[in-house]
Amino acid sequence: MIIVCPKCSRKHNVSLDAVKPHIGSGKKLTATCKSCRHRFPVHVDALFAQAGQQEPPKTYKARKICVTLSKGGVGKTTTAVNLGSGLALAGYKVLLVDTDTQGQSAYILGRKPAAGLTELLTQELTPRECILEARKNLWLLGGGKSLAGVKRIIDRKSFGAEWTLSEAMSALDHEYDFIIMDTSPGWDQLIVNVLFYATEVLVPVALEIMPLHGLSEFLKSLGSIQKYRKEIQLKYIVPTFLDTRIKGPQNLYAQLKKLYPETICSPIRYNESLSEAPSFGKTIFEFAPGSTASADYRKLVRKVSLNENALL
Repeated sequence: MIIVCPKCSRKHNVSLDAVKPHIGSGKKLTATCKSCRHRFPVHVDALFAQAGQQEPPKTYKARKICVTLSKGGVGKTTTAVNLGSGLALAGYKVLLVDTDTQGQSAYILGRKPAAGLTELLTQELTPRECILEARKNLWLLGGGKSLAGVKRIIDRKSFGAEWTLSEAMSALDHEYDFIIMDTSPGWDQLIVNVLFYATEVLVPVALEIMPLHGLSEFLKSLGSIQKYRKEIQLKYIVPTFLDTRIKGPQNLYAQLKKLYPETICSPIRYNESLSEAPSFGKTIFEFAPGSTASADYRKLVRKVSLNENALL
């Protein structure tokens, strides 16, 4: 509950418990401004009635999803950006975090952030100064080449290096519905940090032999993380680049469904619009809303959001 000094206009937070004993008495209490020391009367009943009409601010508990696989070229950034954009279109507040030194998430969205994840991790800027609003309901914490230096800083930490990202992001956990993290190929200290922060893992897998081998290797690495952090779980395997014209990818998809029946998602079909959209700084929903790729990512949004009516 807030009262305002009539002289200097300073706002003061007042605990309801402190004034509850006087409610209904019709009494006027006297308050003293901490700033100008002005004393003024407070009508308790009117103040309590006003407090009852105020709606409490909405709080969020973000679902933290990392989009990752050690193998490159499987559609991680494309999936992270389009999933985040789709969730934003469905009305959710989404923060897209790019932990890749290539910084391609900003490029796909047609944005050039002045600051990003590097400045957040080094505490050069506040979280709000590092984040860029890319679309309605979609905010971006950009990556880039400067993250290479951050990785060296994390590597030099003697204790708690794996919690560096979690500590930096803690202030943002209650401001969004979803925090989607795009990662780089390979396995390094920054990806370990992402897995110590996220609670859900989404793995895009191109329907080819080498990415499938990369999936099995990644699951071994994820298992080593889960020994220390039980909260992180593989929730979604998203087959990408499904070419319905040939049998190979369809056979591999059938194998994935048998191996991972609980986590497999509907595949993202191959569509040239996915490779063309980034050059225009647009998501698939903006560039080709009627394409098969747009339909596939809408289906993924519904599965991840647990909302069957999203983007229908």
